[in-house]
Amino acid sequence: MKPLAILKHISSKNANYGDAEKYLTFEHDEFTMKPTLDADGRLIPRVDYRISSLNCGGEDFAVACMRSNLRYGKNQKREDVKSHHYIISFDPRDGPDNGLTVDRAQELGEKFCAEHFPGHQALVCTHPDGHSHTENIHVHIVINSLRIAEVPMLPHMDRPADRKAGCKHRCTDAAMNYLKAEVMEMCHSEGLYQIDLLNGSKERITEREYWAQKKGQAALDRANAPIAADGIAPRQTKFETDKAKLRRTIREALAAASGFDEFAALLLRHGVTVKESRGRLSYLTPDRTKPITARKLGDDFDRAAVLSVLEQNAARAAEKPAAIAEYPGSIKDRLRTKKEAKNAPNNDAVQRMVDIAAKRAEGKGRGYEKWATMHNLKQMSATLMLYQQYGFSSPDELDAAISAANTATQESLAGLKGLEAAIREKKELQRNLLGYIGTKPARDGLKAQKSEKARRAYREQHESDFIIADTAARYFREHGITKLPASKALQREIEQLTVQKNAGYNDYREKRQRAQELQTVRRNIDQILRGAPSQQKKREQER
Repeated sequence: MKPLAILKHISSKNANYGDAEKYLTFEHDEFTMKPTLDADGRLIPRVDYRISSLNCGGEDFAVACMRSNLRYGKNQKREDVKSHHYIISFDPRDGPDNGLTVDRAQELGEKFCAEHFPGHQALVCTHPDGHSHTENIHVHIVINSLRIAEVPMLPHMDRPADRKAGCKHRCTDAAMNYLKAEVMEMCHSEGLYQIDLLNGSKERITEREYWAQKKGQAALDRANAPIAADGIAPRQTKFETDKAKLRRTIREALAAASGFDEFAALLLRHGVTVKESRGRLSYLTPDRTKPITARKLGDDFDRAAVLSVLEQNAARAAEKPAAIAEYPGSIKDRLRTKKEAKNAPNNDAVQRMVDIAAKRAEGKGRGYEKWATMHNLKQMSATLMLYQQYGFSSPDELDAAISAANTATQESLAGLKGLEAAIREKKELQRNLLGYIGTKPARDGLKAQKSEKARRAYREQHESDFIIADTAARYFREHGITKLPASKALQREIEQLTVQKNAGYNDYREKRQRAQELQTVRRNIDQILRGAPSQQKKREQER
């Protein structure tokens, strides 16, 4: 999959819980998902991983799950979902840039599991590398679908069974949105790279399509190998799935069309029929009987994006009738009004020059001095090139740019802190609201008591519930809340704030990078100017 901080979910009906642990601890073929065996037919352990279990009472994960299933009489049917598998994949850049280690990722996974899957027996395992050696650290969380303890109400829960012992976990759309928002929050708090997981992507690649592309490419490479060995260039070197071909066809039609009818006619030449129903587009290819919805292809292909591009094509054609429409790499490139914020610093950015004299005084040898001399020459060239690119004509202009960049960084940070404070307040309200909602049965039971003695006894029996309810009621009074918000609406507000925070988070990183880059340029310029007289004197002595 793409090397980004993402969350994936897989449900399993496999009754053998030991297979999950086997997959996490032994090497498996990425295409067949079968264990990889050595020359003697034995399983090959994974080279590096961390694994731990939660709520298993000291027993093996598989044994603990089967005991719980028997005790509650659940997960006994073939069609029952026995376990849920969640995968948190971090950005490959988080290791070198942000200091993320396998041990730290394991700690984050264990904390995430304990907070968001309470009452479930679980395995948490961290691997240092992904498929195709993408070098992205990722955490696997495998939970028994059965809940063995009653848990507090979480924001995505909307049924009493969602928190009771003996009931099963439900991975709903609301639950996935909640978990995605929490993954984004975790990455923000840890200073890791993160994208917006709550909004769609321009190309939506499912797990099934991802593996279809991988397997198709592998088969194509095998078929091309003997052809290439004979010195003949293969006709096709890149495998495309049916959805990838459809996306390409749609983009080609959009590049040439200036109206929806023309767009539909161009698609029809390729045998693709576009239909609109309830404000949504779907595309029917000749080899299918059921159309593919735009939602399954990506946001670039939905009605709003398509009509926006067609309108811009029509406006451009009216202004310049003879101009040839040029289609960008992404439909959304046409919709962006400003440059998108970068998530990571440029690896080729200018670096600080080394003070060779100071390092020599520290005892560095001639080998280090030789490397430092070459390093300084490269950074001097990069610094002067960057100085010219920014258009500076004097050090004073550079100082002014540094001051402006620092100010912009502080303003961006202030906005980010404001969003963080707003999210904390909303989550505190949410925590008290959920606690108050969870105590409703106890509060209703108190009203049903007929005598004062019965009410006192009832309160003593449900003391913990009334402590939670009284705490929540006091919070509502102190904050002037007379009408309680809807739980789902409050969760949506938190998700929207999280999206805004993600944009602010990336904006802050970009502005901080620019400020640091300008500071480095300033330091290098100062060192170049300080070294100029000494270099001239050295050259005169050599003469």
